[in-house]
Amino acid sequence: MSKKKKVAILYGGRSVEHGVSVNSARNIFEYIDKDRFEPLPIGISKSGQWFLTTSVTKDIEQGKAMGLILDAQRPGFTLISSGDRMKADIIFPVLHGTDGEDGSIQGLIKAMDIPMVGTGVLGSSVAMNKIIAKKLLRLAGLPVTNFLTFHFSEKENINFKEVKKELGLPFMVKSASLGSSVGVSKVKDEDSFVKAIDEAFRYDDSLLIEEFITGREIECAILGNDPPEASYPGEIVISKKYEFYTFDAKYVDPDAVRIDVPAKLAPKIAEKVRDVSVRAYKALHCEDFSRVDLFLTEEGKIYINEINTIPGFTNSSMYPMMWKERGIGFTELISKLLDLAEQRYDRGKRIEREFNSALKF
Repeated sequence: MSKKKKVAILYGGRSVEHGVSVNSARNIFEYIDKDRFEPLPIGISKSGQWFLTTSVTKDIEQGKAMGLILDAQRPGFTLISSGDRMKADIIFPVLHGTDGEDGSIQGLIKAMDIPMVGTGVLGSSVAMNKIIAKKLLRLAGLPVTNFLTFHFSEKENINFKEVKKELGLPFMVKSASLGSSVGVSKVKDEDSFVKAIDEAFRYDDSLLIEEFITGREIECAILGNDPPEASYPGEIVISKKYEFYTFDAKYVDPDAVRIDVPAKLAPKIAEKVRDVSVRAYKALHCEDFSRVDLFLTEEGKIYINEINTIPGFTNSSMYPMMWKERGIGFTELISKLLDLAEQRYDRGKRIEREFNSALKF
């Protein structure tokens, strides 16, 4: 029998989505195929300290403090109290938002030279930043909403009347690089506009203002690389008591949404959603897996809202639900992701790191 591969499950993190990460990682720890893999839960506290925990827990700091071994020849971790070294065969970052989904952790893991589940530095950073993502999607000829962008240094020059003239009312104001609807507001008038600008700049130095789309909330799960495969779309039907898909609607209020998997779509529309989602995934250099969020209007127009390179794995998360509908259960899905990470890592070995030249040094 082959030796089990050790999988470091990174969770928590210095992000406003810390709690969501804990819930996602808890499911991965529970459902990972323990006949093939040995999970090593590694929690990152809100202050940025790393701990080895016995299971995935919100009490991360009750674990054993850890350090990182940044040695590409012998990468891994060390327990600070004993100095014992630990090796991971694969790292599975289950970190949502800042410092986890924006390329930061991905760059660190790349420097450690350990196989990693999910999108790398480039795709993570561009997909996380709503402004850059929309610009790249637009350049790729993909449908996105009309939008404006501003930096914190321009805050005093953001004019409600000019934005209203450009985008109409209502419109959305969003922090550039956050998820889970944190730092997001719907603006109907000048009073709510001032509050929305302040709220968005609480969490980021840049913000996005975009037109509000009246339509259905559609999501599509993407899996794989060469080529990536799209699930059948799902739909999130939001209670009328919510103006949009807020943080509370996503994670707090159990009666806020109804999830339809699969979505009730005409076959041609469903195929169009799948096609657009795969093209968006490729355009932003995503790898292994992502969830594409879209809007569908009554006229049948599709707009890409955003791409999540580390989608949620909670009990109410759409990504695993959409693959379950296709016959891929939680355990099999996790195994597929771990296999994809290793395959991609092995392919990357063909890239040369030496260049022979006449340069003397």
